Amino acid sequence: MSVFTKIIEGEISCYKVAEDENFIAFLDINPNAPGHTLVVPKKEENKLFDLSQDAYTNLMNFSYRVAKALERTVPCNRVGMSVIGLEVPHIHVHLIPLNAMADIQFKQKVKLSKDAFVTLAESIAVNFE
Repeated sequence: MSVFTKIIEGEISCYKVAEDENFIAFLDINPNAPGHTLVVPKKEENKLFDLSQDAYTNLMNFSYRVAKALERTVPCNRVGMSVIGLEVPHIHVHLIPLNAMADIQFKQKVKLSKDAFVTLAESIAVNFE
């Protein structure tokens, strides 16, 4: 069972920004930038391209809606997207508010307080449609 499945099942807490019957989005606890969000299918699957075409399209549609909420909430030049999937064997889309190329390189991390995470998650959730 992946750490993301434990989050989905409520065994581990998260800073949730959006959820439906198939997907959940929550703030990355080791973010590249404030607002760095992970979008995760609730069904545990290791590789992005093992998804059916419908599941893939639904994941991208949900990610789009979360990215639009991020744009409305976090000042940035754009929201970048990355799907790497090597660190956790459960598909996850990284949505990262970007102001520079370095923001998406996973080399520089930002520290946020618990209160900052809570406020940010609540603000993004309000902007999710």
